[in-house]
Amino acid sequence: MKVLVDMNLSPRWVGLLSGLGMQAAHWSEVGKVNAPDSEIMTYAAANDYVVLTHDLDFSAILAATHGEKPSVVQIRAEDVNPDTIGTQVAAALRQMESELREGALLTVDPTRTRLRLLPLHRT
Repeated sequence: MKVLVDMNLSPRWVGLLSGLGMQAAHWSEVGKVNAPDSEIMTYAAANDYVVLTHDLDFSAILAATHGEKPSVVQIRAEDVNPDTIGTQVAAALRQMESELREGALLTVDPTRTRLRLLPLHRT
């Protein structure tokens, strides 16, 4: 699985994910640091990445467009330091890998993980 780490997360996420055998890149390595979220989504979809973010705008984009790709993993925690929540995020990525390859929105917070398949529909 290829993971694209959003600008609002530390580049240290790349090291953590790479160390666990995942291909990872930080957006600052591949695009403009001030790029809009829509550009990040387009790049991720075209290059088969899953977006890892702390930004709720990505799920809003998926909902508004009924998008099927890219998959998005959003961290919903106050402390998004990979030393704090990295193990939980990595476990969720591994557990939900097949769903993320197909298209999903995965939300990870300190107490639970929630998966919604894409495209998003009203529930």
